[in-house]
Formats: sequence, C-alpha cells, structure tokens
Amino acid sequence: MSYSIIDKPTDYFNTKLYTGNFSNNHSITGVGFKPDLVWTKNRTDGGEWHSWFDVIRGVTKRIYSNETNAEETASNSLISFDSDGFTLNADNNVNKSGKNFASWNWLGANGTASNSNGSITSTVSANTTAGFSIVSYTGNGTSGATIGHGLGVKPSCMIIKRTSAAANWAIYHNRLNSGTNPEVKYLEFNTNGELDDAGIFNDTAPTSSVFTVGNSDKSNISGSTYIAYCFAEKQGYSKFGSYVGNGNADGSFIYTGFKPAFVMVKKSSASGSDWNLHDNKRPGFNVNNSYLAPNENAAEVTGNTYQIFDLLSNGFKCRGAGTGTNASGETMIYMAFAESPFVGNNFVPNNAR
Repeated sequence: MSYSIIDKPTDYFNTKLYTGNFSNNHSITGVGFKPDLVWTKNRTDGGEWHSWFDVIRGVTKRIYSNETNAEETASNSLISFDSDGFTLNADNNVNKSGKNFASWNWLGANGTASNSNGSITSTVSANTTAGFSIVSYTGNGTSGATIGHGLGVKPSCMIIKRTSAAANWAIYHNRLNSGTNPEVKYLEFNTNGELDDAGIFNDTAPTSSVFTVGNSDKSNISGSTYIAYCFAEKQGYSKFGSYVGNGNADGSFIYTGFKPAFVMVKKSSASGSDWNLHDNKRPGFNVNNSYLAPNENAAEVTGNTYQIFDLLSNGFKCRGAGTGTNASGETMIYMAFAESPFVGNNFVPNNAR
C-alpha cells in the first residue's frame, strides 16, 4: 500500500511566537524554513492589526485581514524572508517593545514563476507537495476570466484580496454549498455569514489548473492588482471542512486525520460571529482556550469558556457553547493544518497530549 502523507508538517507550516523589541533587524528564528507567507498579530494589545506579508508582493508590503485597506508599504515592518524565519524593523504593529506576538508561516516555492494557464497571466509561488500557492494577477474586468493557481489539483480554499485599492476580502471554501449555485458562495473577513454574488467567482468552481472570477471589485476590476492564497487539501497535513454545532460543552468532534497545529473556524450559516483562530503554541491545552479573531484588531482572548476546543491526535472537539464555534444547529466551516499526521508513512499512530 502506498502513502503520500507529509510526515513532518512543520516543514511546510509552523506557528512561531516571539516578543517584540522595537529595534531594527530583529531576527525571528525557529520557523524551520524560509516562509513565503507570514501573518503576524500582536497578542497583548488591542488596536493592533493582523499583518500579512508574502514573497510575491515583497518585503515591507502588507495587507490586513481586519481591514479592507489597499496594500501598504511600511519600510519598518518585515524587511526580509530568511532561511529560518524573518526579520523585522522597529514597527509597532509587528515589533512593539515587550509585547507578545504570534506569527503563522507557510512555505511556498521560495521563488516565483509566470503562469499562463488562465486567460489572465499570473505570477505564482506554488508548493504542490503541501498544496499551497500564492498567486498575483491584474484584473481585466471580464466575467469568466480565469487565473492559473499552480497547484495541479483543485483548491479547497482560496483567500483573495484586492491590493491596489480598498475592497473586502473574498474567501472561497469548498463547503459553502447551500443554495442552487454553491460555487457562488463566499465569505469575507468580517462577521457576515456566507454571501452570494456571481461577480466573485462567476458561478464556477475552481479546477486543477485555474480559478474563475467575475467582475467584482473583490476579484476582478480592470487594472486592479490582486493577491490570492490558494490551498488544496493534503492527507495528514491540511483539511478544509464543515460541521454542525450542538450548543453544549460536549460538542462536535471533527476528524481531520492529524493532530492540529492550527484551526480557524467561522460560522457560515448565519451572520454575527467572529472568525476564531486557535493554534498549538499559545496558552491553553487541553482545552485550547486562547484565540484570536482575524477580522478584529483585538488582543488575544485567554481563559475563554465558550469558543474552545480540545486539539486531539486525529482532530478537534468543541468544548464550549460559543456561537462562533458551536452554535446549536449552525454550520461552521474550518481550515486546519497539522502538527503531525494521525498515522504517518510508518503506519504508527501519534498520541494525543
């Protein structure tokens, strides 16, 4: 029997915690690889934004998941992607003195390539082993335009942001399947539930080579630039799914096939709830009761008794009645990345903590 499971997920995704010092050339090491996507957040203070950096847009270029703003150039922010992490200058949003930060890091190709699979030529940094690519393109305003993503398999999730001007993020997830045209459904980084707009993905699901866009400002305005983070599910490493909450502390168990290192959940069937981000590095285990909201500038919530999970050897289990993670009868979508597979290529199961 042949397996293609990633035995060491930390070669492709890793959470790194650090303390800011508000000095130039502050080197953050211990990521384990040279990241192509770095997402950072001040855990200590409210009012600080979620900063996203990637290798295609380049150093000092950041966008914010809690804002609709265009890309910002911040010379004192992230100034290099390094072999074992990244380097920061004296910027409060990513390096405030004495403050605790989290960073989430993904490995792409450590380089870029032109992709002409779609009607719009894109620039891509693709890691087909881990099912992750970063894609940049310039919109043409044509409904039905296609963009090559470089994964070689159909993406399960895509996170898209207009970078040249303000616009909401557009998030495709393969489990947003209510209604007669499930491909149209999408989410934003705010408290809305799933939304329906044919202008985003043109009523068309992505293929193994391209994704399709309509003519919305969120995905394809002529002359505007966009960045897309594309993820394909990989056995033992990543999972993109949904579950229905039951509203009590003995909550739903969600099988992923691995011990999660990162779980991000959003109630999709109704509006009014934040996104919830948990990982295996921040305090609380088990239950994992420390979370951040990617759509908010708030500080980390700790000791929470509602939006909480157990992170297990083969999945995660809701342990609170929070409306954003386990509301009774409501559907939640999630994206998860592994600390270790439940059963690796050596056929030996991992143990829960």
